[in-house]
Amino acid sequence: MVNASTDLSQLNTLRVNSRAEHLVTVTSAEELEAALSEIPAEAPVQVLGGGSNVILHETLPGTTILIAIKERTVLSQSGNTAIVRAGAGENWHEWVLWCHHSAFHGLANLALIPGLVGAAPIQNIGAYGVEVEHFIHSVQVTHRRTGERVALSPGDCDFRYRDSVFKHERGKEWIITAVDFELASDAPVQANYPALRARLRDAELTHDAVLASVISIRRERLPDPVIRPNVGSFFKNPVVPLEVADGLLLGHPEIPLFALEEGQVKISAAWLIDQLGWRGEERSGVRVSADHALVLEGCGADSAAPWLAMAEAIHDNVLEAYGVSLEVEPRVIGSPAGPS
Repeated sequence: MVNASTDLSQLNTLRVNSRAEHLVTVTSAEELEAALSEIPAEAPVQVLGGGSNVILHETLPGTTILIAIKERTVLSQSGNTAIVRAGAGENWHEWVLWCHHSAFHGLANLALIPGLVGAAPIQNIGAYGVEVEHFIHSVQVTHRRTGERVALSPGDCDFRYRDSVFKHERGKEWIITAVDFELASDAPVQANYPALRARLRDAELTHDAVLASVISIRRERLPDPVIRPNVGSFFKNPVVPLEVADGLLLGHPEIPLFALEEGQVKISAAWLIDQLGWRGEERSGVRVSADHALVLEGCGADSAAPWLAMAEAIHDNVLEAYGVSLEVEPRVIGSPAGPS
């Protein structure tokens, strides 16, 4: 279905005013291929899913493709392991629940993350000690210029912390249509993350308990985007070399650090922002959540500009105070309005 000059304010969780020059909704890989064949080779193409991890400028030029591909399929089963496919347009949390209730385990720690399945590999979403890359068997994609359809392996996807090939030039030409997961009925329960371990300290460590606890914690700490516009965590936790982390520890021995591989250390962005007094700060209709310093909430902002201005102010303050650069997690799409 093709619509001209479509209002996107209800198709992004920040609820900013944005319009797509042309909007095409696709419900299958075949429809996507047909839609791409109608777009001139040099014309701009944007892809939109649930709108839960994007900042939309006032205008999205060219064609915006809205992914609405629904599918839940068991591709194969062998012993306790199954390969299951989700269409890119499936709601992520509903997919996690479907897998859980089908005894395909592994994704419980990622419950209640907003957005669609197609966004999961792009961001390499993670929470409570688990990243989605560890359960991805392959990613089904279509090339936006040629229409070629292929399956990318996890190695092809170049997964990193909150990153993947899809966020870089060599992967931006691929549009995700489905994701295949390898899950198991006997997957180990993952409950080592401190907040989760504390919540489960007196409970039996089961997948049911982890799922319930993750949902409970997220509902307590993170605002519902239906009620308060937000994209969840607005900044990535910065990853720095070990020597930089050691330098920070000298002046701030209480700073939360998490050792990664290859001499890299992850720093809590929420702690950095919190220490500088940003929690509860409001500017031009955007507020830093009083409950979680990583979350920015809308309280009147109706365009991308106030969100980006608040993010820039926080970034500059953290850089000046700690010498650490924060990276915005949501993607910025489209063109800002010109001067009136």
